[in-house]
Amino acid sequence: MIRQMIKIDQDKCNGCGLCADACHESAIEMQHGKAVVIRDDFCDGLGDCLPVCPTGAITFEMREAAAYDKEAVDKRLQAKAAADNGPQTGGCPGMMARQLERSAPADIPGVMLVSSQLRQWPVQIKLMPVTAPYYQQAHLLIAADCAAYAYAAFHQEFIKNRIAVIGCPKLDNIDYTDKLTAIIENNDIKSVTIVRMEVPCCAGLAHAAVAALKQSGKFLPWNIITIGVDGNIIND
Repeated sequence: MIRQMIKIDQDKCNGCGLCADACHESAIEMQHGKAVVIRDDFCDGLGDCLPVCPTGAITFEMREAAAYDKEAVDKRLQAKAAADNGPQTGGCPGMMARQLERSAPADIPGVMLVSSQLRQWPVQIKLMPVTAPYYQQAHLLIAADCAAYAYAAFHQEFIKNRIAVIGCPKLDNIDYTDKLTAIIENNDIKSVTIVRMEVPCCAGLAHAAVAALKQSGKFLPWNIITIGVDGNIIND
């Protein structure tokens, strides 16, 4: 039969594994560092994988394909769940979503200790899952990756009590809007704080975050903070 299917451009695929995570039917696997559709009848053709792809490698196409087989998919998912001994995507272990628990550092007389305030892994926007337990009722921090180096108290003033996602639109050369929209739409986000650098290229990060807020249809409290290259806050 002719039906809508996803098509993965192997030249554009960077092997991040985000599409495999997003596929509810587990139709996509990572093979030799690339994403592939393992069986046509596992793919429903709805394209949940499209918005998470950071390189635009996934598109729709109409072609001859076996009909979607929900029963076969259910059996596959049950078998995978029973054999689950680790990450299911076969992608990079460093992309596995983790919630981090923080405890107060031991008190050492005469020594000032500063502990990390990061509450989850990963942190790069490109690698972040669209849904994860740590997003629920979270205050979201969308930050330029340079900001943590420029502003000395970044952990204590910005990351603390927030879920942090970072990126650089100039280096990644992608539009983060769709990914951020999906995160805000699909989770119970309470507020959004955007921290950018004063350099012009960083405007792309703020633009994507604001556009994502608008596209999500949610009315959340948000603000933008700009940090100068000298390490001082320009506006708050």
